[in-house]
Amino acid sequence: MPPTASSPAVAARMSRQASRDTAQELAVRRLLFGWGLRYRVNAPVPGMPRRTVDILFRGPRVAVFLDGCFWHGCPEHATSPKANSDWWRTKLDRNVARDLETTEHLTAEGWTVLRFWEHETPADIAATVRATVRPDEPTPQGPA
Repeated sequence: MPPTASSPAVAARMSRQASRDTAQELAVRRLLFGWGLRYRVNAPVPGMPRRTVDILFRGPRVAVFLDGCFWHGCPEHATSPKANSDWWRTKLDRNVARDLETTEHLTAEGWTVLRFWEHETPADIAATVRATVRPDEPTPQGPA
């Protein structure tokens, strides 16, 4: 059972934390759509119940994850909460293990898995995704 929040302000902040359709996700999707790419959003991971892919390209079998630095253990920006630290450490370590398990599962099933951190720019992410999905086409320069 999760611990209670250390303060009402923390509880309010955590309840507002977006788990999908973040500003970064929307910006990346806008660029990809502008380039003519079509994809599924928050699609189920094939063969893994209760897990989703942020952006999924079925034909070329490319799964794109846009991971938050805090929630997914970014080596550059991850932090550890001081309140309820043991519970948080266990939870965040499970998130990282689940990410690895999902990546390994998809790779074994023949998917290309692309993972990006929230601090990466949408333009760079979109360019990498486009180059992976359509490797024979040059990536357009500038806004879509």
